[in-house]
Amino acid sequence: MAVDVQTEIVIERPVREVAEYVADPSNAPEWYANIESIEWRTDPPVAVGSRMDFVAHFLGRRLAYTYEVVELVPLELLVMRTAQGPFPMETSYHWSPAGEGRTHMSLRNRGEPSGFAGVAAPLMAAAMRRANQKDLTRLKSLLESR
Repeated sequence: MAVDVQTEIVIERPVREVAEYVADPSNAPEWYANIESIEWRTDPPVAVGSRMDFVAHFLGRRLAYTYEVVELVPLELLVMRTAQGPFPMETSYHWSPAGEGRTHMSLRNRGEPSGFAGVAAPLMAAAMRRANQKDLTRLKSLLESR
């Protein structure tokens, strides 16, 4: 069973500020509660083909995976994908203006889990939705307090 979770938020900051911050994977541990660290495998800044190693904790498990940037439209869209492990995942961020100095941001995670992860897909989707919404709320608070 596929997992496809999309969460959205409006941040009271300009698109440029939100997109540039979020599109820099080095900032991920600051606003994603479950991401412990990232290490660049290619030189920054982010570009199509960039690769980063992430270490995260989710549902009580430590996860280590490598994301590769597969699509980048500056200030509009960033798509990263990983193919390894029991849960190949694609994460995408989309930013658009939501009025003067405001940004609508969506965060989408989708993938096709296998093995036990496939059986637990509905539970994983619900947990991902909750975690993503908390992370977006944390991002909003962080950026709006600057």
